[in-house]
Amino acid sequence: MTAEPDPKGLIREAYRIEGITEAECRSIFLDWALALPEGAAPRPAIEALLVRHADAPEGHPMTRVLREGLAEGATPRRRGGARRRARD
Repeated sequence: MTAEPDPKGLIREAYRIEGITEAECRSIFLDWALALPEGAAPRPAIEALLVRHADAPEGHPMTRVLREGLAEGATPRRRGGARRRARD
């Protein structure tokens, strides 16, 4: 992957927050995923983030969330909002 996988530093900051919960990590992950450029494949970015943060403490909730993101392979899409209403 040539592009920076975490340009806003959201994932990096999640690893720095003491006592962060899995629910908070999921919310951060969603914000990160929605900020990916349209059409960008999240898998290479998630893989790069897992390599970058491989030295995180065992069982860190963000690591679990990232691994789930790889396993599920889902690409988040925005729903609703002004764009959706404009099409109706």
